[in-house]
Amino acid sequence: MHGTPHTVTDVMTRTVVAVARDTVFKDIVKAMAKWRVSALPVVDGDHRVLGVVSEADLLPKEEFRDGDPDRYARLRRLSDLARAGARTAEELMTVPAVTVRADETLARAARTMARTRAKRLPVVGAEGVLEGIVSRSDLLKVFLRDDEEIAKEVRDHVVAFLFPDHEEPIRVMVHDGVVTLTGRVRDTSIVPVAARLVRAVEGVVDVDCALLGAPRRPDLDPDLPEGTPTAHATVDGALSSDGRSS
Repeated sequence: MHGTPHTVTDVMTRTVVAVARDTVFKDIVKAMAKWRVSALPVVDGDHRVLGVVSEADLLPKEEFRDGDPDRYARLRRLSDLARAGARTAEELMTVPAVTVRADETLARAARTMARTRAKRLPVVGAEGVLEGIVSRSDLLKVFLRDDEEIAKEVRDHVVAFLFPDHEEPIRVMVHDGVVTLTGRVRDTSIVPVAARLVRAVEGVVDVDCALLGAPRRPDLDPDLPEGTPTAHATVDGALSSDGRSS
């Protein structure tokens, strides 16, 4: 129904800076400073991701440099204490590495990033080989889509799907990523579905769904006084004006 959603491979950075497991502490710091990144994937000889070393992994070296840790640190921060004495990427890295597949949707990558509170994730292929890096800013690129491009997708893949051959046109307007739907529909139970599907279109910031039901039909019997009960079907199929069997 929808157009093909963007995947991580559409937005990731393909130029990747990585370090080997035997890269020494100072060379890791130099690489981070040179490439202005806060974390680096650690790879083996076949470029498969083994772990990630970040600035947070390096800081214990400075934190515990000028004194012995107190009793609380010794009991509660064993991993940080180990990193304070580490010399290579293999000793410093966080494992297992949190990665995303190149063919995953941006929504799934965003959920992974939010769950792990990561700012950037290594992107791997089917064999776990490093293919790129995706950052928070990369995932936000879908919100750069033009309003008219979003409107066209909503018309072609939501409205046309839910309301084919509709008597009255459903109007779609988009301003700054906010989609407004107006018009009348025969089945109002579909309105929440329409809003949900529009919100799933990439680049949509929010949805104002102002779809209404069909207008009330005028009374078919103009001689009936206003407020007169309309006919109702009874159990046996007979009709009466007050809803009772005749």
